Amino acid sequence: MSVRDEIEAKLTETFAPVSIEVIDDSERHHGHAGWREGGNTHFRITIASEKLDGLNRVDQHRAINAALADQFDAGLHALAIKVIPSR
Repeated sequence: MSVRDEIEAKLTETFAPVSIEVIDDSERHHGHAGWREGGNTHFRITIASEKLDGLNRVDQHRAINAALADQFDAGLHALAIKVIPSR
């Protein structure tokens, strides 16, 4: 399973989103901190989930980062997060 697929699966399992988009943005960060050959280091996500709706932005990001702790431990370097209302 690719890192992108792992991220999508973990967020789907944790938040049951009504919509989710996970994009590997690694090539746009070539030469930046945390980048490595082969990518899988920088991702951009857009997610809509009722489980995130009542939270402020900081708590939304904390919840998403906590859900992806294993991926960060395995080399995920950066995650750009956009949470949109689920309704």
